[in-house]
Amino acid sequence: MFLIVELNAQLVEIQANYNSIGDVEFIAYNNSQTPVFLNIDFADLENTSFNETLPYIKLLDPGFNNLFILERDLDADVPRFNYEIKSFRSNPMALVNLDFPYLFPFKTGTKVSVLDVGNIVGFWGMNEPKSWNATGFKTNQGQVICASRRGTVVEIVGANRTGEPENWYHTWNNAITILQPDGTLICYRNVVDKNKKLKIGQKVFPGEIIGEIAPYETELVMLIFQSSLNTKELLFIIPQFVTEENKLEMIITSKDYLVVHPGNIRGMEMTNKEKRKILNTKR
Repeated sequence: MFLIVELNAQLVEIQANYNSIGDVEFIAYNNSQTPVFLNIDFADLENTSFNETLPYIKLLDPGFNNLFILERDLDADVPRFNYEIKSFRSNPMALVNLDFPYLFPFKTGTKVSVLDVGNIVGFWGMNEPKSWNATGFKTNQGQVICASRRGTVVEIVGANRTGEPENWYHTWNNAITILQPDGTLICYRNVVDKNKKLKIGQKVFPGEIIGEIAPYETELVMLIFQSSLNTKELLFIIPQFVTEENKLEMIITSKDYLVVHPGNIRGMEMTNKEKRKILNTKR
């Protein structure tokens, strides 16, 4: 016996399979090319118990994923249950470190100016989020843009969007979106991968070149955001940047900064093997 629940036009398929002894094995198949966060909430359980940490949030890699087993109570009938399922592009329960150091998204030695972001029209379709925060920089067409933090590339959008809207991370064009280790998303707007070096699912590291400013654009907008478990409203994060070798701060509008990419900051979320390969350390 099995039950299939399909989410977001078959983005995720869930199967609950009864085995030979009456336990129920839950599995999932992520049909997309990018990670998806799954939430399962049981409203009613009979002849079994749910022993996973609540709320249950599971990161689904592309393809097949094991979830959990509902074990049948001793001397009881087979388990019966009702549950609700939600899927998210970011971790709706992400534990965000507001003091995490972000690198300026430019080459080292570059002098950059911060600017006010007046709106994020078009980011979320026709509905601009009620409350949002964004970071803006003055730029020049073709200026090289680097990753501010480690992550996995989940969306690369050029001048025109393609594909099914349910698979989009937002509705902006000329943008690169990356899933960060804490489960938040970072979007670099007005950035294009001109040389087609990025791939969906590719790991990028702090300070690594991810693209350049799109034609006719003069500013870079960065949004760091996450879904919320109990509301449709997005949560936005104000990052702190490394402004000097040993200094971290919230940057100020209309002030100029000199970009530094300290090795100890770049390596914070790297394995020792990655440090040896990317930072050329001997550790």
